[in-house]
Amino acid sequence: MDLSPLPVRTRPLRRFTQLFGGLALFGASMGFLVRAQLGLDPWDVLHEGLTHRLGWSFGAITALTGVAVLVAWLPLRQRPGIGTVANVIVIAVAVDITLRLTPPIHALAGQLALMACAVVLNGIATAVYVGARLGPGPRDGLMTGLHARTGWSVRVVRTTIEVCVLATGWLLGGTVGAGTVLYALTIGPTTQFFLGYTTIQEKKDLCP
Repeated sequence: MDLSPLPVRTRPLRRFTQLFGGLALFGASMGFLVRAQLGLDPWDVLHEGLTHRLGWSFGAITALTGVAVLVAWLPLRQRPGIGTVANVIVIAVAVDITLRLTPPIHALAGQLALMACAVVLNGIATAVYVGARLGPGPRDGLMTGLHARTGWSVRVVRTTIEVCVLATGWLLGGTVGAGTVLYALTIGPTTQFFLGYTTIQEKKDLCP
């Protein structure tokens, strides 16, 4: 499946709608996982840990780390796209709105249900915005850039990054738990499944 960026002239209305809708849903899924209080994905463990240390909102920390990761792109010769910039801004706004509107849940059954819904929604949202093919998010670009520059496999690069991020976030006080494990085991297959329905192709790609 080809996920390389397409020229903006290819189905622009659908792609921009899909990009911004997917990013908003992604931010919402992050907020739901925080409110479930049962463990976060690796990057959000880091975001939560930094939130405790700096006292900023979760969304502001998300934007801060996104910009920091973009700076790390420079020696990797990665080029940001429209989707890259939108990723930093839209997700930060969406997660803060979700956290403001969603109260903490204290009943275990409710926490488990919200955790499961958040992880599934995250996989769908990832497929939706990636499928728009308007450029990678900062963290995805870091992964592909390191892969290109080091020659390491994507699996090794992705695992190395996420282990380092998770360990740092945990040391800063981020929440690690069942949600972290569930996310790690299911996000790949969930995203891959929905990419088959959300990835936009050029007309020539659809010809037999």
